[in-house]
Amino acid sequence: MRRHELPLFPLNAVLFPGSTLGLRIFELRYIDMVRECARSEGAFGVCLIMEGQEAGEPALPAAIGTLARIVDFDTLPDGLLGISVTGGARFRVQKTRIRSNGLVVGEVRHWPEEPAVPVPVEFALLPTILERLAEQAALSWRNGPRQRYEDASWVGFRLAELLPLGDAERQHLLEITDPLERLAALRDAMPRFQKP
Repeated sequence: MRRHELPLFPLNAVLFPGSTLGLRIFELRYIDMVRECARSEGAFGVCLIMEGQEAGEPALPAAIGTLARIVDFDTLPDGLLGISVTGGARFRVQKTRIRSNGLVVGEVRHWPEEPAVPVPVEFALLPTILERLAEQAALSWRNGPRQRYEDASWVGFRLAELLPLGDAERQHLLEITDPLERLAALRDAMPRFQKP
């Protein structure tokens, strides 16, 4: 696993590999970070906040996060900078330091990508549920290649992103390294979302 320093963006959200997330950028430390990433075509890390707030004093990030690459910039209606990022590899934060501008920087180890594992028959309902959710939400990827719905990692990450789960539960699903274990956890959670 490669180790290097990465600027961290602690959020009240979990970014999954392959997910897209829109962010409002207004604090100087994050404006500087975005400028740095745009100049170097670099990335930053998104981590769930364990203690603290998104704005103000530096927050304590979760130890496991996701690499975020900027894919689009926009000026929001309130005049603030908006960016869209896409989730890449997961990483573990080994240690952190805080720059003079308040930006948290982590020494991180990147995790390898999960192996492509087909969705086993006992989880066959999950891709169908995912297709319905994607249709209802009119997501841009809903009409993508059919074989993605056979990939246990992809199905698990998309369901974890779309289901109405709490942040702690999403973080747990991000930290699971076995795609079939993630699907089992999602299958076990499904009864909570069924209408009586």
